[in-house]
Amino acid sequence: MKKILVINGPNLNLIGIREPKVYGRLKFEEYFNELKSKFQDFELEFYQSNVEGELIDKLHQVGFDYEGIVFNAGAYAHTSVAIGDAIAAIESPVIEVHISNVYAREEYRHVSMMAKNCKGVISGFGLNSYELAIRAIIG
Repeated sequence: MKKILVINGPNLNLIGIREPKVYGRLKFEEYFNELKSKFQDFELEFYQSNVEGELIDKLHQVGFDYEGIVFNAGAYAHTSVAIGDAIAAIESPVIEVHISNVYAREEYRHVSMMAKNCKGVISGFGLNSYELAIRAIIG
């Protein structure tokens, strides 16, 4: 079975609690269960860390064997050259996702250090950004 990994970065473990006007009230674990039921022909896995190095380690671990990676790096998307470099170093396609429309937020969020190394970027569709990214991976 083809594997797709969904990775969430810092503070995204608080989805459903944190800033509900921006991120909604649905906990990510509940949403992820919905995703798994929609994409039963794929093995969907989930990983979350607030630690930059752990996110890089996970990319290195799966980035040569998985069909694709859906990656919401949170604020690291705008600050981490190292994560951008890790994406460039692996073979599995990565789609950068953001729940909020980063272009409607603070100006520093308008630049991604990851995007140039990703297959694409999806931003502003709420939790549905993840589903759109999975659909882009599977074609």
